[in-house]
Amino acid sequence: MNWRKWLDEFVLAGKGILLATKERKFWYGAIPSFIFFGMLMNLLSGGTSKFELMGALGFPQNLQIIWSSFLAIFGINQPFLDWLPIFLIATLQGILIGLITLLWDKKRTKKGQNAESLEKAGIITGLIALGAGCPTCGATLLTPLIGAIFSTGSLAIAGTVSTIVTILAIVIAILSLKRLGVETYAIIINEKYLAKKAKQTSKEKKEKSEKSS
Repeated sequence: MNWRKWLDEFVLAGKGILLATKERKFWYGAIPSFIFFGMLMNLLSGGTSKFELMGALGFPQNLQIIWSSFLAIFGINQPFLDWLPIFLIATLQGILIGLITLLWDKKRTKKGQNAESLEKAGIITGLIALGAGCPTCGATLLTPLIGAIFSTGSLAIAGTVSTIVTILAIVIAILSLKRLGVETYAIIINEKYLAKKAKQTSKEKKEKSEKSS
């Protein structure tokens, strides 16, 4: 494996993400996704108990639970070790969907095989990340099943499952970010080059026209 090439790709991906943050379309996907996944993981952090509670309570209490889940994204009234993985995954998920939103928008302005390949690559890697986007949800939903199968040590097993799934989700998200970040960098740099070339061509034509007149 060429580690130098991998490092170079991560550097390019980082540059691509930085360039993407300057585009409004990126934030249209990133911010709602970050909030949605963050709230969802916080609501499911204790299994389905919060949803069952919301079903039994009225609207004002439900609104309070939802608001608390929103604040929990930023670590308010949350233990640090419980908050950190949820925040990291929600952030990674937000960036991923932000990149996919941006690439999808740029694809619509292009034609040809390159744009089609870009769409497929972006959507596929994005779906892979989405599939692992809520590891805490899956782990907490498995807790009752684990408790039914194992008479003792179910919490320890659930904790191990949660840790493994969380680590896998973060690894998949980072690899997807590398792929999408490099593609974003290539497209934005190419757009800037074409815009500069078009401007230069227009300037040359104008100069020729002035000379001929």
